[in-house]
Amino acid sequence: MKVSLLNTRITIQVTTIETDDIGNQTEVWKELYSCYATVSSESPLEQTATGAVWDHTKLDFTIRYASEVAQLDSTHFRVVFDHHLYNIKGVDHMNHKKKAIKLHCQRVER
Repeated sequence: MKVSLLNTRITIQVTTIETDDIGNQTEVWKELYSCYATVSSESPLEQTATGAVWDHTKLDFTIRYASEVAQLDSTHFRVVFDHHLYNIKGVDHMNHKKKAIKLHCQRVER
């Protein structure tokens, strides 16, 4: 892996459920890990319906393997890149060599 290709800063967030004083549960996103990544395989996709435009761009992020990201999955984590949120659609452990992890992501609207 060429370190010079890891030129983009991303943040990986994890979701937790917090309960307030009266028992209401809310989903809260907390920062888990911040690292440099390589952005690749950009697939722009916009959809239009009834005058509204939705951006569903797909990106792949390749990051170095670390113990903090070894247990990533597509249900509890998301990526923040360039002030945009990306849901993780799949995690590729790159032949389980513990050198790199590829995150297949899709942009979501806030």
